[in-house]
Amino acid sequence: MNLARFDLVTLLLFIAVARQGSISAGARQSHLAVGAASKRISDLEAALGTPLLYRHASGVELTEAGQAFLHHSLRVAHEMEQMASALSDYAFGVKGHVRLAANTSAITQFLADDLAAFMRGHPAIRISLMEENSTHIVKAVIDNQADLGIFADRTPCPGLTTYHYRYDDLVLMVPPHHPLAVCHEISFADTLAYDYIGLSQKTSLAMRLQEESERLGKPLKLRIQVRGFDSICRMALATQCIGILPRLAAAPHSRSMQLTLIPLMDPWARRKLLIGVRDSDGLTAAAKLLLAHLQCEPAAA
Repeated sequence: MNLARFDLVTLLLFIAVARQGSISAGARQSHLAVGAASKRISDLEAALGTPLLYRHASGVELTEAGQAFLHHSLRVAHEMEQMASALSDYAFGVKGHVRLAANTSAITQFLADDLAAFMRGHPAIRISLMEENSTHIVKAVIDNQADLGIFADRTPCPGLTTYHYRYDDLVLMVPPHHPLAVCHEISFADTLAYDYIGLSQKTSLAMRLQEESERLGKPLKLRIQVRGFDSICRMALATQCIGILPRLAAAPHSRSMQLTLIPLMDPWARRKLLIGVRDSDGLTAAAKLLLAHLQCEPAAA
């Protein structure tokens, strides 16, 4: 018995013939020529090694084997319909899984609310969120370890298509009683005489500060490097050092620790956060929905 010859077209044809009681009527319903339909049924019987139909001048009737075959054919057809329905949900983004990589600035300032709104509208789409620095995010997207990546501008991203996500305003964070605490705004150059707390060198923020201090010809007095925004604030409070952080990420810490946030006058202090993808046309329907949702969020905080 050659089961490989049981193609779906033939199974659906057999169901139509059985229901219509006629090969010609079943062929019309299946959009097949009568001769082609008759051959398919004959080939099916030959493959099974038993007749499925009693053929009469007025039509056909099912043999006992034909009744058993119809029972199994109906079950297969039902399962195929269920499979098609389930997969159509994925095709239209009703269900799915999206791998999103984002930097700390995006996660702490914007993504919690943005993803919550998306998940309310698409409860069957699962999101895996990875927190990385911007350089690692670009690599993850390029290496197909993430579908979408959110990272800071200035991060080299060859081969990726980018979209605007949000603006990210950097501010100077100053502990109580620091000489700069009286300032209402300040340029980066005027802060370089003081000791800094910063993030690790591989983060986009640390690299930006290093680039700008080198451009000014003044070394950054980096006393301590830590891993997160909260650690910068706590260490600054303890050591009387200063730091530069995204405004919305620093705001909760500034209130609880009585830190002063001073706007930076430098144009580069208004960063752009980008969404990067390898190929927007190649994204799954779920990933396309998330990309569209994130692009629809306000451009400025």
